[in-house]
Amino acid sequence: MSERMTRFDVSDYLTDEESIAEYLNAVMAEGDQGLLLSAIGDIAKARGMTQIAEASGLGRESLYKALAPGAKPRFETIIKVLRVLGVNLSLSPAKAPA
Repeated sequence: MSERMTRFDVSDYLTDEESIAEYLNAVMAEGDQGLLLSAIGDIAKARGMTQIAEASGLGRESLYKALAPGAKPRFETIIKVLRVLGVNLSLSPAKAPA
């Protein structure tokens, strides 16, 4: 008997602002810009790209392009999307290298 595996989709688990913030914090700890854009895209997908685009004042196609692999979106765009997603960006002091 063969077993079927379903594809894991993180957007299935991003159901509230707390899980979204936890996910983004974990991704930010990696320090990879491409991974961050991908994570924001996962979250936007979970919430509905069209809804996020409208609420942020961006075109849907522009939002897809801004969150595509290799994209270099403006910081202003990322902040708009994060606000619509219900999370705030905060900073803390970096730990000094050992």
